[in-house]
This record gives sequence, C-alpha cells and structure tokens, in this order.
Amino acid sequence: MTTPKKVVGQLSLAGLMMALLGCGGASQEQEVTLDSTDARLSYGIGLRMGQRMSADGMQIDVAAYSAGLEDAMTGAEAKLSDDEINTEMSAFQERSQAEAEAERVAQAQSNLEAGRAYMEEMSANDDVQTTESGLQYIVMEPGEGDNPVAEDSVEVHYEGRLIDGSVFDSSFERGQTVTFGLTQVIPGWTEGLQLMKPGGKFKFIIPPELGYGEGGAGQMIGPNATLLFDVELIAVAKADAGAE
Repeated sequence: MTTPKKVVGQLSLAGLMMALLGCGGASQEQEVTLDSTDARLSYGIGLRMGQRMSADGMQIDVAAYSAGLEDAMTGAEAKLSDDEINTEMSAFQERSQAEAEAERVAQAQSNLEAGRAYMEEMSANDDVQTTESGLQYIVMEPGEGDNPVAEDSVEVHYEGRLIDGSVFDSSFERGQTVTFGLTQVIPGWTEGLQLMKPGGKFKFIIPPELGYGEGGAGQMIGPNATLLFDVELIAVAKADAGAE
C-alpha cells in the first residue's frame, strides 16, 4: 500500500510542474469511487491543490494537468522536455510578477489619492493641526510634564486604523501597553510623540511618507496607506536616566 507521505510527494511535484503550464480549459466529468484510503487521500490532495490554484487565480487546463500527472505517476514518456517545461514555468512566473506589480502600483496610486483627499477634508477641522512635515494631529488631552525627545523611550497605549475604519493593531485590545525608543518607529510616531506630554491623548493622521510608504506593512497596511492612530502617552524614560 502506498504511504501517505509518498502519495503527497508524488502528487505535489507533478502538480507544481503542470500547474505552471495553465492555459484554461474545462474538466471532463468522470465517476470517482472513494472506497479506499488511497482514493480518499488522493482526492483530498487534488481538491486542496485545486482550491489553492483557484484562489491564486491560476487558469488550468484540467485535461492537460491530468495527463501530465498520469504520465508522471505511471512513468510514461513525457510530452514536454525539461527545457520546454522550464520555459513555460519561467514565462508563467514573469507574467505573475508583472500582474502583481501592476496591481500594487494601481493600489498605491488609489491609496495615495484617497489619503490626500481624507487629509484635505480633515484640514478644514479647527481641531486639526498640521506640522511642516505633513503630520496632522488632534489634542484630546494635553497631559502634563516634559515632552520626550527623539533619544527617549516611551510607554504608550494605541490603536491604529486605516481611513476606512479598519483596525490593524491595538494595544487596547491586547490589554498591554507597549514600550519602545522613538527612533525605532515610523517617522510620524517619532515626530508626533515628541509633541505629547505624559498622560496626554492625541489622534494622529499620518501620510504615507511619514508611515510605511510604498512598501506598506503586513497584510492590512497597503502601499501608500494613510494611517490613523489614537495614542495615549503613559510614561517617558529619559535617555540620560541610566547615566545618573
């Protein structure tokens, strides 16, 4: 009996090679009897691979895919040489990269335009102040004491959102403050927190050039995203305190 590990290895290799030869097509219905462990495992692997390919937008000629898989599993003579397969795989990769880059550029431009419109609208609010760099902020509570400087560390609570209201990070939700050096964060935070005093609460509106820029960050913060933060400055640790 074929072991699950062997089945997975064989099908994954053949599947990868033929998936990259996608050119669109329809599958032919055939009756499948799932009356054995190997049959159920094989069907499950095929289903999962198909789901991933579909989610990735791959256009697969199912008949050609099945033929390649069968030839690989039975040891039949391949209908394409290694060079031909490699050529198709390289072309597929280049197309995929070009499509992904075009999508990223379009998203970056869309985010940039939406963010600029949002900040322009906010600038009409009398409570919104704008620094020379373009950082916008609203003082909710002024706080008391000394402002931190760039060399200091701070303890904060915060929540970060996109302009559509989606929350991408929140220390409030985690129930735990965060401590970091002001030189270790995005420029908008480095600048904005130096405007605050301990106990203060500010809202920051951070343009992409003071945030994560065209690169974005993680799954939620796209290229050129404008970021909104509610920040509470809990405490300041002076850089020279350790020398005393």
